[in-house]
Amino acid sequence: MKTILAALTAVVLGLTLSGPAQAHPRPDPLPVRGADVSSLAKSEAFGGVYRDQHGHQRDALRILAKAGLTYIRLKVWVDPADGYNDKTHVLAVARRAKAAGLKLLVDFHYSDSWADPGKQNKPAAWAALPYEQLKQAVYRHTHDVLNALRRQGTTADMVQIGNELNGGLLWPDGRYDNWPGMAGLLNAGYDAVKAVSSRTRVVLHLANGGDNGLYRWWFDNAAANGIRYDVIGVSYYPFWHGTLDAFQANINDVATRYGKPLIIAETAYPFTTADKDGWENIILSPEPYPGYPATPAGQTAFLGKMNEIIRAVPNNLGLGMFYWEATWTGVPGNGWDPTDPASGNGWENQALFDFDDRSLPAMRELGEGR
Repeated sequence: MKTILAALTAVVLGLTLSGPAQAHPRPDPLPVRGADVSSLAKSEAFGGVYRDQHGHQRDALRILAKAGLTYIRLKVWVDPADGYNDKTHVLAVARRAKAAGLKLLVDFHYSDSWADPGKQNKPAAWAALPYEQLKQAVYRHTHDVLNALRRQGTTADMVQIGNELNGGLLWPDGRYDNWPGMAGLLNAGYDAVKAVSSRTRVVLHLANGGDNGLYRWWFDNAAANGIRYDVIGVSYYPFWHGTLDAFQANINDVATRYGKPLIIAETAYPFTTADKDGWENIILSPEPYPGYPATPAGQTAFLGKMNEIIRAVPNNLGLGMFYWEATWTGVPGNGWDPTDPASGNGWENQALFDFDDRSLPAMRELGEGR
């Protein structure tokens, strides 16, 4: 009788006779667990330091790797005014990253400064080039940086041809109203990538990750104009780019519609509303997206939700995400404007290191708890 009662109790309580029921195992981590660290070299040059969760000063890249990250992302400018985010610095950080066991995504802006949906300015050295020579410049610049990476043993694993290409690149030659021109420039970059390493995957990256109309318009035109690529890249910031539901619907649709794997090339979330460097933060709301406060716990929960959404993309086409500017802490001198040494950083409240330079819990969530 006691044996029967024990068995019934076990059924009711969800227990086995030998002990408690096992919790569902955590899903396998997404393959791409990355962080953009483009600001890191300049931060370190101006005295920036990074500490692990226990407060011990370490190489930032090794802190990221130990938290479970698998990739870094580095942008490349052609001739930046401050001398950072150029070929030399990309090569140096890539060596450190590969030594730490991290893979590499290289993000070509094809500009001397920021390229995004609102501006796609040509580098000064390319400004007067006729179109055919402009294509050659794209090829040569792309090949030069990537071949230098290959020669030092740090071949890029993924490469973005352009950054946030909603309106094209290298305006006006590759603008949204000149799809043949845009196609020629993007394919020149693609060809350069494959000439260096056929295994490196080419990413085409748009912003506004909740806007399905934009993505269908853009990638339908890309298909019609023979633009070649391997991976779809998406920027999604929940305080700018629509609801999480709209984001989920969009990435599910575009991955399956175009049959391509997909990464979140950029996302971020604040862990505080406070300011460290005296330069006003871009995001000031105590709850930038409903249900996710601007706290360490809110930042962590947001990245957990992002992992859940990406993992739900059909056919395992959701590869993972890159957290944007994880190491851009409030270091004087490491401002946003390469032409203005006095500029500050409006992003330090969205880094993955707190104002004491210690890694935040969200970093480990990004690494999926490993």
